[in-house]
Amino acid sequence: MASNYEFDDTQQLDSAGYDPNFVPDSVKSFVVHLYRHIREKNVYEIHQMYETSFQTLSERLFKDTPWPSVDAVAQYVDNDHVFCLLYREMWFRHLYARLSPTLKQRIDSWDNYCSLFQVVLHGVVNMQLPNQWLWDMVDEFVYQFQSFCQYRAKMKNKTEAEIALLKQFDQAWNVYGVLNFLQALVEKSTIIQILEQEKEGLEQFTANDGYDYTGGSNVLKVLGYFSMVGLLRVHCLLGDYHTGLKCIQPIDISQQGVFTIVIGSHIATIYHYGFANLMLRRYVEAIREFNKILLYIYKTKQYHQKSPQYEQILKKNEQMYALLAVSLSLCPQLKLVEETVNSQLREKYGEKMLRMQRYDDEAFALYDELFSYACPKFITPSAPTYEEPLVNYNQDAYRLQLKLFLYEVKQQQLLSGVRTFLKVYSTISVGKLATYMEVDEPTLRTILMSYKHKTHAVDSDGKVVSNADIDFSINDDMIQVVESKPTKRYGDYFLRQIVKLEELMTDMDRVKLEA
Repeated sequence: MASNYEFDDTQQLDSAGYDPNFVPDSVKSFVVHLYRHIREKNVYEIHQMYETSFQTLSERLFKDTPWPSVDAVAQYVDNDHVFCLLYREMWFRHLYARLSPTLKQRIDSWDNYCSLFQVVLHGVVNMQLPNQWLWDMVDEFVYQFQSFCQYRAKMKNKTEAEIALLKQFDQAWNVYGVLNFLQALVEKSTIIQILEQEKEGLEQFTANDGYDYTGGSNVLKVLGYFSMVGLLRVHCLLGDYHTGLKCIQPIDISQQGVFTIVIGSHIATIYHYGFANLMLRRYVEAIREFNKILLYIYKTKQYHQKSPQYEQILKKNEQMYALLAVSLSLCPQLKLVEETVNSQLREKYGEKMLRMQRYDDEAFALYDELFSYACPKFITPSAPTYEEPLVNYNQDAYRLQLKLFLYEVKQQQLLSGVRTFLKVYSTISVGKLATYMEVDEPTLRTILMSYKHKTHAVDSDGKVVSNADIDFSINDDMIQVVESKPTKRYGDYFLRQIVKLEELMTDMDRVKLEA
């Protein structure tokens, strides 16, 4: 479809300058075709136009200006209300990506999402849209909410006009409004019941990738599905990890699902799921999921080089390696990590992880650095006080989460001595260990109880699970140590060496040919 848009109207635009009412021929052609394909439910063509043509047109004609206004293109699409809402959704997304939105534009975008979601929730939507577009809607909705909260919290340099607008439109991007829309989409779509029925073989939601092949619409169902990921993300931004994980529970993270079809959704889901587990001390679960997604990205990232999401994929990849380094330093469980991921991890953070094991001030500073680099952009959702003096509070939520995390690290540091001794012995008396650690026996027993507490966590089913690579029991006055031995993966090692040998032979053949 992209071939229809070999554009010759860049000159048209240059001579006109930016005029929101000027519609170049290629944009007319684009909206006419997109409108027709949406009416015909031609998902393949919609996807091609949405992913390829829209990006190409943006690159060629609207690199640093917005697209033509919705009023200017409405006449080419029968003034169709729903299409105009979809067009504006793309219009604002392009504006956020390429330019800096004004406060008025941020408020207008909120109004557009309200109208669009109201139509989906209460109107008759007879469309099939690509999963990519539906994911982007939810993703962008949460991103713009986060962006608005960050913007509003920087009060220091706000003009009187901006403050007046913020007071006037105090419901725009209100945290309850955002959560209510996402929750309403989940409930109205009945997606939780659909996923339950699928387990019993009564539904084909995942098997059909969320599409409706009976002539119906996939929009509400798939938006409801992705809204569960949106809720996880919003709750992570608010620092409420427990509620976030509850929202995502209907989706089986360990299996392939509709969330794994769109790479942006796959990465966002696991990043926030892993981060929430890390903050709840469920380190084993965090390590397991980070390992799986990092291996997946390693194998597939070359297929996404032309995707508009490619930079975001690489950024999240780096952040998840940092979070994996943190998780493994707090809970050494290398047996859960694939050799490929482990070698990448050693390359990126090997030296830092060794220093983090030492639990001194330098290690503490490294935890601070990695957490700050890899954590979500936390938000304060409440409106500011408009009294003078106006202050910036956009870092407050981040500082609080960092403080809580480092408090946990400090507690783990106190236990590092116990772990060091337990690694050396298979049995040792309480008295002897107390002497080595230079504490009395009652204090040691308290430390051992703390160790037990800190190496266990409550999982999502309410069960207490161990995170420890070294555990122990006490019989009378003897400590019996149990160490979990990692299973050696010889297969991985040989496969990697075979691949290296094949690459070497290919290079040698090339050298021979050139010679």
